[in-house]
Amino acid sequence: MQGTVGELGEFGLIRELTARVPLTEAVDLGPGDDAAVVKAPDGRVVATTDVLIENRHFRRDWSTAYDVGRKAAAQNLADVAAMGAVPTAILLGLVAPADLPTTWATELMDGLRDECQVAGATVVGGDVVRGDVITLAITALGDLQGRAPVTRAGAQVGDVVAVTGWLGWSAAGLTVLQRGFRSPRAFVEAHRRPEPPYHAGPAAAELGATAMVDVSDGLVADLGHVARASGVDIDLHAADFDVPAQMADIGQAVGVDPLVWVLSGGEDHAIVATFPRGAQLPARWRVVGEVTGRARAARGGRVTVDGAAWDRVGGWDHFAE
Repeated sequence: MQGTVGELGEFGLIRELTARVPLTEAVDLGPGDDAAVVKAPDGRVVATTDVLIENRHFRRDWSTAYDVGRKAAAQNLADVAAMGAVPTAILLGLVAPADLPTTWATELMDGLRDECQVAGATVVGGDVVRGDVITLAITALGDLQGRAPVTRAGAQVGDVVAVTGWLGWSAAGLTVLQRGFRSPRAFVEAHRRPEPPYHAGPAAAELGATAMVDVSDGLVADLGHVARASGVDIDLHAADFDVPAQMADIGQAVGVDPLVWVLSGGEDHAIVATFPRGAQLPARWRVVGEVTGRARAARGGRVTVDGAAWDRVGGWDHFAE
């Protein structure tokens, strides 16, 4: 498709975008009305939202529009899964300059659509407006299917800490891109298009997970949220993490300990959860630590590695200098 979104116009762009997304059984009414209607058989709706801004959260010279769509959907759908819910739908708010090629917008929608299909969800609506910087506002919805939500606040002393999904791959890929390279491709692609284990969230709830979070800011940082919310201390065991040989090679080439990527790198959207000791976990889950005790009230919960403080916590504060 030729031309720009400005030439196509607001309603023409909406028609092009909504024509690209199928409906699912969870949707009673899709795009085209004042609002969509999404089924909520459980009687509760899990909801989350994120905003992505060009050159802060993605770069067009590093990622295609399709990549951006896949990543934008993934990071929101992973939050739904980390509550123990099944993703059902997302809504898109798109701010775009008038000279943005129409093909960029439609490829973005294709990425959103395809990532939603991986998770069993779909795009049900949204809004488009004109602005100077490409900005995406994504809202994701999910269904608990009768389960209690698994929050960050339920970890108990004696629980094991287990993780499923990739760790450190996105951070390693970002380091490669920052140095002007495009390979090893697997790591670069992990940064462009994370692959959250959506199925693992609801499965963890069924397995008795006491607390859960997706790894968006880095494992230590995100487990820190669990520790503080639950009022516990958590210790991770460095030897229990898998560092692929190729990741180690990248680390050696750029002078970075790959364990830093594994423990502090974000945007893989793996899922980490605490389980009662003795829980029978499938092979996809790797036990990497334990909840060691109640936190001292004065300092709140903390996360250590092999009993020592980890000084490369990671995480992101949008208002920090």
